[in-house]
Amino acid sequence: MKIIIVDDNKTNLMIVGKILQMAGYKRLVPMTSAMELYDYLQLDNPNPPEHDIDLILMDLMMPEIDGMEACRRILSHEHYKDLPIIFVTAMGDSNKMAEAMDAGALDYVMKPINKIELLARIRSVLRLKLEKDMRKERDKRIQYEMDLAKQVQLSVLSDPLKEEDVTISAVYKPSFELAGDLYAWYKISPHRYGIILLDMMGHGISSSLVCMYIYSALKDSITEIGDPEAVLKELNRRMDQLHIDSLINYYFTAIYMVLDTEKQTIEYVNAGHPPGIVIVDDEVKLLEEGCCAVGFFDEIEVTKGVIPYKKDARILLYTDGLSESLEEEYEDVEGMLVNCMREDGMDDPGVLFQNLKLSTERLDAQKDDICLVMITTK
Repeated sequence: MKIIIVDDNKTNLMIVGKILQMAGYKRLVPMTSAMELYDYLQLDNPNPPEHDIDLILMDLMMPEIDGMEACRRILSHEHYKDLPIIFVTAMGDSNKMAEAMDAGALDYVMKPINKIELLARIRSVLRLKLEKDMRKERDKRIQYEMDLAKQVQLSVLSDPLKEEDVTISAVYKPSFELAGDLYAWYKISPHRYGIILLDMMGHGISSSLVCMYIYSALKDSITEIGDPEAVLKELNRRMDQLHIDSLINYYFTAIYMVLDTEKQTIEYVNAGHPPGIVIVDDEVKLLEEGCCAVGFFDEIEVTKGVIPYKKDARILLYTDGLSESLEEEYEDVEGMLVNCMREDGMDDPGVLFQNLKLSTERLDAQKDDICLVMITTK
């Protein structure tokens, strides 16, 4: 434990140092000015070396740079913003002391120094620092786990698919929070493809875990069952098996479809999700048929929608993170997306997303994931 003592009076330095040594504090660094402290901390360096400092005891009244100014300067540095400072002063002006505390110090001790009072205030501040350090370490560990969970989520997303009869790709813009958007597609048979986009309720590790739980059931459900109605009922059954907490009802919205490029049909179920947009033979259709969100009830009634096409089909699926971002600028989000889809070169969701021209500031501040999936038949 290292304590820095700053006082322009060497007698005071000796007295305080002796009190601390007798109390068992061995790593003491005496200094006679704020400038000496500045040099030691390397305040001009944005990434100063680690000094392992636990506390600064600083005289309030010093020539050239007083303790109040020094306190503000030190705590304004990102590296030292949580460094505890105790003022040691003979000043009895309550207004001045209030101003000194507003500068960021955690406590103060009056001169002449009372040994018992000084040690008690030091112990109190060091306990506070220990709790803060433990909280910061816990937050760092939680953030690491959040980042790891986000990487796991990203790793399971399906790679772009390019076949002779269909192209499927996606754009995924995760928010600063850990959320639960997930997309996947599987080839069921030579000309049939199962495609799903889902959005798990909530944010954080719990939602991510539930999302991964559902992902573990997706491939078997889609490739073995296939039919949209039956797949959604199976996923609802899986959600019902969780029984996590009667006070927290986890659920997700989704669009699941089976694209048959030989029969030229799109069979789908919309489970409480923003309606996907389909352009078939120059006609615009919305994917609205389906059911409620998955996980609300033990059993759900599902209605399947079927869209045939003759020449080609272009399908856009998206999560509400996109629609919420666009609603701030556009009154008719669906109409704007349809216009973008009709433009040449809009087979690529990345190009379409760029054409939406969402500002960098808005993307940086987004609270929900943004996901687009584009399916184009040939």
